[in-house]
Amino acid sequence: MGVDDRFPDAGSDGHGLEDHLNAYATFLKANKGLSANTLRAYLADVDECLHILALRGVNDLREITPDDLRSWMAHESRTHARSSMARKVVAVRSFFSWAYDHGVIATDPAAALATPKIPAVLPTVLTKAQAARMMDDADAEAQGRDPTTHAGETVPKDNRPTAIRLRDAAMLETLYATGIRVAELVGLDMNDVDFSNRTMRVTGKGNKQRVVPFGAPAARALIRWIEEGRPQVLHGSDDGARAGDTRTALFLGVRGGRINQRVVREVVHRESRRAGVPDIGPHALRHSAATHLLDGGADLREVQEMLGHASLKTTQRYTHVSIEQLKARYTQAFPRA
Repeated sequence: MGVDDRFPDAGSDGHGLEDHLNAYATFLKANKGLSANTLRAYLADVDECLHILALRGVNDLREITPDDLRSWMAHESRTHARSSMARKVVAVRSFFSWAYDHGVIATDPAAALATPKIPAVLPTVLTKAQAARMMDDADAEAQGRDPTTHAGETVPKDNRPTAIRLRDAAMLETLYATGIRVAELVGLDMNDVDFSNRTMRVTGKGNKQRVVPFGAPAARALIRWIEEGRPQVLHGSDDGARAGDTRTALFLGVRGGRINQRVVREVVHRESRRAGVPDIGPHALRHSAATHLLDGGADLREVQEMLGHASLKTTQRYTHVSIEQLKARYTQAFPRA
């Protein structure tokens, strides 16, 4: 069922809600640089809001009032978490702001909508020792060591081909060394990596590019993968693998095409368990990298640039992690704590 089917009386000027949503989508694509997933989420949130209002008899954008939108928020908050509600309110506010700016409505009923406050949750991070253990273990496994967890529990024999071990070690080293997102990792191409000055070009949210550095351990792991592992994967790749990705992608799946995010997440979870550290995903490695950089004295704005955060406030979360760790160490070590 399309938007106009659900809102049969929407707009008496010949432009139904579907037309407005399509125009809004075009505006977002051209001006906001949103990812396809974010764009779909925004439009779905707006569509859902308008549908609920239509069920209550409000079918024309020009008739929607602040009270209508507050009623919608109250309805949605019964079944959605605050984080979801915050996203929905941002999407609806953005839509009505666009409608007002483009003369679709005479006043903006969403201008005064307050975004629900989300409780601050400290990100999960590894200690420096845990991160080093995880990286060292992955590197050793890439060289064929029979893996055993540090907790003393024997894990199933690792039957991964050598090429895949080299790839997995290189992915882990890259994630931790650069703090990049898993989506950014899978999007890396061969020509994005510059070994002469140990940097890589990363394409982040909103298709924005940045250059991030990486250290010697990541460089060694990447070189081993590119020179020894990647050719083996290509040699045994499936004919169905996409030729473009096979030629350009830095990290490949077992069939020769660009690796996907699910596989990367599986690798990080598996290797954290093997190393006997907390079971984490790729984003926790990003959190860990940021925290360890700040612990080591890195400037907050430099870390913001490296991580590709649009707001410094996002990066500042990691200073709270560092403070919490300091307080924990203080309590354990200081005699008058």
